[in-house]
Amino acid sequence: MEPFAASGNAGRMLRRPAGPVTDPGDISRSWQRCRQAGLMPELVRVDGPHFGQAQLRAAAERRATLITQARPVIDYIYSQIRDSGCVMLLSDENGFLLESAGDTDFCNRAAQVALQPGACWAEDRRGTNAVGTALIEGRPIVVNGNEHYLRHNSFLACAAAPLVEPGGQLLGVIDISCDARRYHPRTFGLVRAAAQMIENRIFELTFLNHMKLRFHMSSACLGSVMEGTLALAEDGRILGANRTGFNLLGLTPADIGQRGISEALGVSLRELLDLNRRALGRPVALHLRRGETIFIAVEHMRLHQTGHSLALLPAVKADTADALDALDTGDARVHAAISQARRVLDRKVPILLRGETGVGKDVFARAIHASSTRAQKPFIAVNCAALPETLIESELFGHAPGSFTGAKREGALGRIREAHGGTLFLDEIGDMPLHMQTRLLRVLEDGHVTPIGGKPVPVDFQLVSATHCDLKARITTQEFRSDLYYRLNGLTISLPPARERTDLPALIERILAREAHARGDGVQLQLSPELVDAFARYSWPGNLRQLAGVLRTACLMLDAGESSLRLEHLSEEAQAELSGKHAAKPAAAASVTLRARADALIGNAVAETGGNVAAAARKLGISRNTLYRRLAAGRSAGTENATAAR
Repeated sequence: MEPFAASGNAGRMLRRPAGPVTDPGDISRSWQRCRQAGLMPELVRVDGPHFGQAQLRAAAERRATLITQARPVIDYIYSQIRDSGCVMLLSDENGFLLESAGDTDFCNRAAQVALQPGACWAEDRRGTNAVGTALIEGRPIVVNGNEHYLRHNSFLACAAAPLVEPGGQLLGVIDISCDARRYHPRTFGLVRAAAQMIENRIFELTFLNHMKLRFHMSSACLGSVMEGTLALAEDGRILGANRTGFNLLGLTPADIGQRGISEALGVSLRELLDLNRRALGRPVALHLRRGETIFIAVEHMRLHQTGHSLALLPAVKADTADALDALDTGDARVHAAISQARRVLDRKVPILLRGETGVGKDVFARAIHASSTRAQKPFIAVNCAALPETLIESELFGHAPGSFTGAKREGALGRIREAHGGTLFLDEIGDMPLHMQTRLLRVLEDGHVTPIGGKPVPVDFQLVSATHCDLKARITTQEFRSDLYYRLNGLTISLPPARERTDLPALIERILAREAHARGDGVQLQLSPELVDAFARYSWPGNLRQLAGVLRTACLMLDAGESSLRLEHLSEEAQAELSGKHAAKPAAAASVTLRARADALIGNAVAETGGNVAAAARKLGISRNTLYRRLAAGRSAGTENATAAR
């Protein structure tokens, strides 16, 4: 690359960091734009716009969906780089920084150049920088050290990626910044992955109840963050796509709402649905006009949203009565929880789900909805812990048109009104701010919601709440209202942690069956004996969410044709965890498999009741049919073992 000398800075040279992370032309064009804007490289004081608290709140309200969907991703990615001297930043489409998460020492240093919420980092204000330059160039970019146009920013290394809504409109930028001396090339990959995750979350929220196509050139990538997605109208028009969908099919923003699926894929929607029916649950393989083969999964409506919730759902067998029945895989406490839920189904009794993080409270809530008469109405999930306090009021209760600066021109319904006729699921209810608890209590008492700047509107919904904390303890410390607590717990249902579940083998089988289906090679997956033993000893602190994640990663590590998951297929962290501090059970129990433990529990119950199957089933909290099936399976396994021994 030829050195580019800026006006007034003839001795300053542009030097690229090692590795092909950014097109050198991006930096050269940016410097030229900065010079044309009249910026001087020696400029120290920047008098660009900076939001006050009221303006920042208004900007946050305007981009409420972006912030709500970005915050969990920012928290997750930052947890991977914590204590490495970094800060993550979210900006709007004008370059104003809205959110940040970072290490205190570096944040204090970054604040000296206004790298903090409220500041504007548009390129014509701050010179060449990752946020402002990514907004203009429209693609991910790294600006490292003295590539920054303003000299006093040269201590920074910044990687940023633009965020685009499903229709192609620019929403903002996600950025990771650090000291230039500590920049690592993987930062560029992290910020691009974060952008893709945020855009996918916004896509799923936007098209929650639309038909969707999930596709990729590799069937193994379906169900992963790498898949392309399209949302379709009933006539086959493309309503939106994620970034991968745009790229794989060569779509442009101008195609959204105008182009049909037949133009993009070469088949009509009716033909595609016929192919999907004949595929019997397997991905449809289509040959595009350009010669590539693409694998497509058709999704008519997502009753279960993407993310970890879907990964925890067991595969529904043909003989299951409904979604709740599908969750009954033999554990006595889960069976009791399902029985309790059935007694109040469609009675509009508020349900409070309790359990550790990752036990499947959200899955259970969706099963309640799907098994009720409200199943065809909306299921609206709100994570009270993920909503910034400044946004939770308008997010929940909505607002009237023009009710505050930055409010949407058409107003906003709010999540409570969106749930009208269906189910409202308030996850992590214990983290709701006190003043919002008061407003929610009023809605539950009189059945009306009052949007900001609007009039009361009647609402009807089934309320399901969930928490991992002790709400009574929070009442004692005055962090939770006692009157709201008694409104929420018309019925309290407790879900057991994974380490206490006797049906873990069945859950593992179902997860493996789903992963095998996603592979599409017809190979039945199973755990090796050593992995069965390791799983049996492990206490699963992350519960079913951790179990599903470990199995999914291990399945991706299998070579073609392999069917047995072994310890080496697990990530290094998972291997260390399974053999480390959480493997708390005695070594003598190593030979006891998960299924053997469940069978022993059943055998003890049958023995204690003198062989009375009905009494044993009541003691275990399962149906007689389930117990008969387990006993028959045990006898069959015993016969096979005896035959093999002979």
